Amino acid sequence: MSILEIKGLSHRYDDRDLFFKADLTVNSGEHIGVVGLNGAGKSTFINIIAGKLVQDDGEIKRQKGLRIGYLDQHVTLDGSLTVMEYLRDAFSYLDAENERLEKMYADMATASGDEMEALIEKSSKLQERLNAAGYYDLEASIKKVANGLGVNKFGYNSIIGNLSGGERAKLMLSKLLLEEHDLALLDEPTNFLDVEHIEWLVKYLDGYKKTFLVISHDVGFLNRVAKTIISIENGGIRKFSGNYSEFLKQREVFNKQYEDEYNRRQAEIKRLQDYIDRNKARASTAGMANSRKKMLDRIEVMAKPVAERDCEFSFPYSELNAKEMLSVKNLKVGYDRQLIPDINFLISSRGKLWIRGTNGVGKTTLIKTLLHLIPSLGGIFTFHPAARIGYIEQDLYFENKNETAYNYYLGAFPQMNRKDVRANLAKVGLYGELAIKPIGNLSGGEMMRLKLAIVCNTPSNILILDEPTNHLDVKAKAALKAALTAYEGALILVTHEPDFAEGLCDAVFDARA
Repeated sequence: MSILEIKGLSHRYDDRDLFFKADLTVNSGEHIGVVGLNGAGKSTFINIIAGKLVQDDGEIKRQKGLRIGYLDQHVTLDGSLTVMEYLRDAFSYLDAENERLEKMYADMATASGDEMEALIEKSSKLQERLNAAGYYDLEASIKKVANGLGVNKFGYNSIIGNLSGGERAKLMLSKLLLEEHDLALLDEPTNFLDVEHIEWLVKYLDGYKKTFLVISHDVGFLNRVAKTIISIENGGIRKFSGNYSEFLKQREVFNKQYEDEYNRRQAEIKRLQDYIDRNKARASTAGMANSRKKMLDRIEVMAKPVAERDCEFSFPYSELNAKEMLSVKNLKVGYDRQLIPDINFLISSRGKLWIRGTNGVGKTTLIKTLLHLIPSLGGIFTFHPAARIGYIEQDLYFENKNETAYNYYLGAFPQMNRKDVRANLAKVGLYGELAIKPIGNLSGGEMMRLKLAIVCNTPSNILILDEPTNHLDVKAKAALKAALTAYEGALILVTHEPDFAEGLCDAVFDARA
């Protein structure tokens, strides 16, 4: 049964058609993955469905009474609430029902006769609904879901204002799942999840009875949770049956057919236009030219096939003739308390270390301590005196989001000429109009490419990268892994993606509380 129908959807952004007369039907119970290159319009598509953005043209028909939930990781939460108060709000509709029930009981004290019988009947039905919904054991139900995503690790009495970005993301995802919407819209839900919590989410979504659309660049995750793929490409929104791997095979055939049809139509358009231009001025042939003009007007315009431009990362190496890069001995990290047991490891000048562990355990705190951004609580760590560090932080923070990517890059390298700035941005996929677009209008993946572009022009002998794959599409992740594999210096990598770290890193540090 259809719960959502899209007809003739068109939407432009920065003078570019993200969608053009696109159609789509979403059926009840479908488990759908949404894919596309960085900047293709995936988040815009989700926002239009959620009703947070109005399309330029076309019709969105939602089933009457359809409850839609949207995981928006950029939303601001009430920092004064506790974790449990926030999660408990998922069942506010049951609280309202309970208030109605309490009022009925209060009214019974003064009711008599038929009025009393009516109240008894209504209260009995309402009590049954509350019992069926598990109203009197809600905390246990909440914890069953939230514990699976690791919320218990930072505590149900914690104040939201004190949580990290990753902890808030887990909290929002927990509430969304608890609300059991008819249609759940999940935008990169695994970005802040650890391996064990991704595994829990895979099993949860696999058994999900209702419908969800999930945007993700994690191929392994998509292959396990999606039974259908929606691809946003060439101004269209196309549906393919099967998981991500099966989609890739179908897409290759479809794209070849699309390109052939596009080229055929362009040739026909050119042929007709040439005829019109040659014959419209002469009276004897004007009628035939006009006939060709009508034929030309009937040809449906197709969006030009978008070429998947290769992106290239390359990290320049600053020569270092030494065996050891970093020694860490009995290091204590945290703010008001120690988060991780004493840390000990040694990285050679070419060693590549994967730091993994539960979200919120202190991986980013460790990184910031090593970079002297926050003080240590004890112990020692020593970099080689000639260490030159390249650093990518987890948060996509930019001081001025109205600044263009071009100006941001030029600010880092003011002596660089215009041509080289453009060329270096194009290498990482920020070509053409993307380079002069305000940073705030870039997608998350495009923002990360900009951060990486800076490091790609800064010689280093150790890279410290905190979740660099967040928001990057499949192609960009593959290019980044290839560049890091070829990098001659040391690497400290924080990532929740085993597929990315494995085959790249030669050592693992497990951060545990």
